[in-house]
Amino acid sequence: MDSPAQTRSDVATKSSRAMGIRRLQAAPLLILASVVLAAPPATAADAPTPTAVSTTYADISAANYADSHLAAVALQKKIDALLAKPSDETLSAARAAWIAAREPYMQTEVFRFGNKLVDDWEGKVNAWPLDEGLIDYVSRAYAESDTQENEAYAINVIANKTLKIAGETIDASKITPQLLVRSLHEAGGIEANVATGYHAIEFLLWGQDLNGTGKGAGNRPATDFDLKNCTNGNCDRRADFLRVSTQLLVDHLKLMAGHWSAAGVARRDVMKDDGNAGLVALFTGLGSLTYGELAGERMKLGLMIHDPEEEHDCFSDNTHNSHYFNAVGIRNIYEGTYTRLDGSKVQGASVSDLVRAKSPELDAKIRASIAATMMRMTELKTRAETVEAYDQMIGEDNPEGNAVVQSVIDALAVQAKTFEDAIALLNIDGVAILGSDSLDAPEKVTGGDKG
Repeated sequence: MDSPAQTRSDVATKSSRAMGIRRLQAAPLLILASVVLAAPPATAADAPTPTAVSTTYADISAANYADSHLAAVALQKKIDALLAKPSDETLSAARAAWIAAREPYMQTEVFRFGNKLVDDWEGKVNAWPLDEGLIDYVSRAYAESDTQENEAYAINVIANKTLKIAGETIDASKITPQLLVRSLHEAGGIEANVATGYHAIEFLLWGQDLNGTGKGAGNRPATDFDLKNCTNGNCDRRADFLRVSTQLLVDHLKLMAGHWSAAGVARRDVMKDDGNAGLVALFTGLGSLTYGELAGERMKLGLMIHDPEEEHDCFSDNTHNSHYFNAVGIRNIYEGTYTRLDGSKVQGASVSDLVRAKSPELDAKIRASIAATMMRMTELKTRAETVEAYDQMIGEDNPEGNAVVQSVIDALAVQAKTFEDAIALLNIDGVAILGSDSLDAPEKVTGGDKG
């Protein structure tokens, strides 16, 4: 499963607003038409080559995924400590490590759009939203809700050693990587059946958030993993599921870091056509994450329908950080610099340099739009950490919180337009920017009520 931008009907195709740009429905996300830069810029001597820009892009990606892998390994150690000695302290440490692991990973999402290899892989690590009842116990109200769309939405593999999904009997007596990956993840062709990745782990660490748009996150007790003083049953299987899903996350991230290494297939792909293929991927990522995905699916949709189920990190109330670090990832790629977990920097020729060589004015405008987005994101992040969580901000009777979220959406929309201007300036063909009904055709979401 991928994010809602790929799985919902809330996506629209828009006509071109700039040369070489197409708004499209979620699949496919990549159109690798040939990329041809216009005549040499007025200050051609200062302009980097597409190869140089794409090399920086690949270098940042390799470092960013390597950091995501390191952070996942650190998370794994905290989870091992939790399972060895369940307590409030070890559970809190594991939760903190999960939140820390999201910081580098969310910066990588700019690479997903425009790189088919990444997009095809992404559902293994960041699939959402998920029907958590597939994994473990849930509230009675959830368990008794309508099951027509997904028969496995409350099947609870942790409590049941034999399952039947889509007419197939599944032996779940042992929680193994094969069970999670081959039998449960997207079982029955339903993308909400998520058994691997950050959000499966998040649910196991926090449990359901039953507070709606009220205060509070999930509140799973540490004793849910305590084999001697077990609460809610099946603590051994719950521990096994958490252990296996965490190992899979570590393995998947290591694999992707390798794909961006010097000999990796993802790097080879973006270096094709003298680096011009990388410019298509780069701008597809900048535009699609900014507009259709972040502004649209991850923010505007939830705000429009005031639904906490539409927040990204819904069990932990960490959505503000996920949004913030998405924006940081966008800035990294435009400016050609990434700060690693150890504080060192990966930097080089950037698309900012390329734009500035042709139009210093447009480059300044784009940088200003990115700065404006980061300012609004910082305000949202600060509010989440000091006043109220993101799911409270999008609540129906919270005009002040709604306005904070909308201000970020507005800034992202402006930012997206400046990226389209850059694509037109550089005369890059083949960029397909993801749209969203939430932004482009809100009446399709609200049934005609745009308010």
